[in-house]
Amino acid sequence: MAKKRQTTQTTPVQKPLVDISEDEQWRLIEQTGVLRKVAETRKPKETTDNVEPLPLADEIFNAVVFIMPLTFFLIMMDILIHQQYARHPTAGDIAGRLFTNLPILSIFVFYTTRHKANPRMQLVLFILSLGVGPRMIWLINRGSWLVNMRQCPQFATIWLYTVVQLNLNWAVLSLVVTGAWAWYTGMKIAL
Repeated sequence: MAKKRQTTQTTPVQKPLVDISEDEQWRLIEQTGVLRKVAETRKPKETTDNVEPLPLADEIFNAVVFIMPLTFFLIMMDILIHQQYARHPTAGDIAGRLFTNLPILSIFVFYTTRHKANPRMQLVLFILSLGVGPRMIWLINRGSWLVNMRQCPQFATIWLYTVVQLNLNWAVLSLVVTGAWAWYTGMKIAL
């Protein structure tokens, strides 16, 4: 059997027309600013002003991801507070409260989720958590049983949601301020 011969062709290395030292090449590159232009085009913009808005379908999905568990939490808190005062709500009572609270909760969640990254929205959520948390603790300690059954489930749901939506440092500060207020006023957080 005959072996095939492999032929390799080598191309001669050509010398550059002008011989420029490496230092001179770097000086020319720096003076022209070519590297800075390439670096600027490759860097992503990290400002919040240039963030592209999500499509409406994604915003609705993000809101529904929060609305569903918050709705279940609201129902659970409603049932628990009724059980605490030895009342037994009917399915019609719970459905009626859910029918009145769900649209408001859905609109609130949709718009706060949409603008969560905005510092003004973070401030609004922080102030809301500082208002709702102590109010719920005060109601549990000093409110009548009827007022507690009407208001505490909604306050607990809003308080939980605001703390979840806050940036970590604002959420911790909100909980610390609320805990300090409860300690200072002598309120019990749990009965």
